[in-house]
Amino acid sequence: MTYATINPYTGEVLQTFADATDDAVSRAIENADRAFQSWRQSSFAQRAAVMRGAAAILRRDAESYARLLTLEMGKLLAEARGEVELSAAIFDYYADNAERLLAPEALPVADPAEGEATLVHEPLGVLLAIEPWNFPYYQIARIIAPQLSAGNTMLLKHAANVPQSAAAFEGLMREAGLPEGGFQNLYATREQIERIISDPRVRGVALTGSEAAGAVVAAQAGKALKKSTMELGGADAFVVLADADLEKTVKWAVFGRHWNGGQVCVSSKRMIVVDAVYDDFIERYAKGVAGLRMGDPFDPETTLAPLSSQKAADDLKDMISRAVEHGATATPVGPDAPNQGAFVQPTILADIGEDNPARYWEFFGPVSMLFRAKDEDDAVRIANDSPFGLGGSVFTSDTKHGAEVARRISTGMVFVNHPTMVKADLPFGGIRRSGYGRELLGLGIKEFVNHKLIDIVDIDAPF
Repeated sequence: MTYATINPYTGEVLQTFADATDDAVSRAIENADRAFQSWRQSSFAQRAAVMRGAAAILRRDAESYARLLTLEMGKLLAEARGEVELSAAIFDYYADNAERLLAPEALPVADPAEGEATLVHEPLGVLLAIEPWNFPYYQIARIIAPQLSAGNTMLLKHAANVPQSAAAFEGLMREAGLPEGGFQNLYATREQIERIISDPRVRGVALTGSEAAGAVVAAQAGKALKKSTMELGGADAFVVLADADLEKTVKWAVFGRHWNGGQVCVSSKRMIVVDAVYDDFIERYAKGVAGLRMGDPFDPETTLAPLSSQKAADDLKDMISRAVEHGATATPVGPDAPNQGAFVQPTILADIGEDNPARYWEFFGPVSMLFRAKDEDDAVRIANDSPFGLGGSVFTSDTKHGAEVARRISTGMVFVNHPTMVKADLPFGGIRRSGYGRELLGLGIKEFVNHKLIDIVDIDAPF
């Protein structure tokens, strides 16, 4: 595994990093465990001060943090600034709410002889986070803010193409006042990951990434009897009903599919449009997509970012070709992709039959799958015909009915009149091959704590 910063727009290799040695991994686990023994005893106020410090530093140095994101994975600079702010907001959320979310809970008992029962939530210990490149800061903040606030300590294995972003976050937490060893970045190898998970001092692992990576890590965690959460792929349905405001819906569709270069697990990958408005929708949608501008992600005029690497672009083009081989129709939209940069020309895939395996793939880039549904029921059927179950959306002028349709869609998140949204105070997670577990809010902070029962019983209680 080669850890390297390669600018996706220029192709220039800017910096490389050596893999962690086995001794470095051993020291990191030892340091994390030592830090846990003291950090677990810290007060919520002490932990909150660190979280607030991290948020303040991110906002103070927002421009330099954002530029590093654009440099390493090609994110539009404006979107990079937004990611820095989102990460800061997550730290603020747990600074404000961790103590309340983990407050002891008095349990009602059916029989007074059961005593005074209380449920307390205590940290587990050292945790491993394995994170992807598409949101290099947000993905880290989403796991470490709740888990550090709960009293756990963290090791990070980040994606190989964002090594500087990973190191920047380690420095951020150190500057914010987190004790030494509380959060450490490791340029770990795949073999070392299994070793980390197997170490008895490591109590859990959280992964965000591909199905393949999730299956391997979940198996390793299961073998070691460790708690795990998996945030994996997605192919979100973007359902358009007959009464939708098409002008506004199309704007959200173009944004929902192409933000972050289309490299988002919850981007609107499958446009499912009822027959009554399908032709009008696709005409408007193609026009909107054609208006996107590919170019330098540092240029404020650019509206479509390059993919994270040339390999990612080549792999996506290969997927399009294979979808066509199985019967789909691929329509390139807008100007040709520039010669410079890891770009893929936006493409609309249609005529994707039920026997076409591409129907069930996740296209991680500016590729839109279009489905014509006979009616609302058929749209729901198509939406649920997926191995994934992460997010989705329903567009309609009748929001009450939209909520009813949303309840019929089998995913972890459904939004009415908006693509799947990511915010500090909304839970995140899916079902089926999109993984298990939840992040953010109280659901996230309670994933890696011991829900301990303490029951005070009268010694003279009857047997």
